[in-house]
Amino acid sequence: MDYALAPFGILGLVASTVAETGFASLAGYARILMVLISCMLFIALVANPLIVLIKTGKNPYPLVFRCLRESGITAFFTRSSAANIPVNMNLARKLGLHEDTYSVTIPLGATINMAGAAITINVLTLAAAHTLGIEVTFASALLLSLVATISACGASGVAGGSLLLIPLAASLFSIPNDIAMQVVAIGFIIGVIQDSAETA
Repeated sequence: MDYALAPFGILGLVASTVAETGFASLAGYARILMVLISCMLFIALVANPLIVLIKTGKNPYPLVFRCLRESGITAFFTRSSAANIPVNMNLARKLGLHEDTYSVTIPLGATINMAGAAITINVLTLAAAHTLGIEVTFASALLLSLVATISACGASGVAGGSLLLIPLAASLFSIPNDIAMQVVAIGFIIGVIQDSAETA
């Protein structure tokens, strides 16, 4: 029963913040969302098709758009790579792929192919560090990328699971958990896009 009123509480908090600081306070969130969406679109529409092009030597975009259409929509609404496994198995069957291959690679990919989660952990942690004025060296950014990539694999199958790993990544920069959890709240806005980018 308490959860039924949560949207009204969030609306009240946002309304209070906008009333005190104006709509300019939302501009920072818009920039973070644009960075996240741009990175995920780059992975979905450039990096992954490039891998297909190198492997097959054919134009990857008809395949990419078919997969996004048939699998991405389900991923968008379920927000879970594990819940999208049957959809991807059916799509692989329709594409005429070998069952011996896709019956192993699709569940494995749903577990460890978490590019969207790794991007989210990296970007939101770096945004928190920047906001707090913490200097990020190349070595610490590289370590953050490694931690985000490995920990993202452990967040599979849980809707929004990668967001709970942001405090772990934020601890690399000595960012307190209470501030890291405020960053997590931003992440829930883009969770749907992240799961669509990973799963389709």
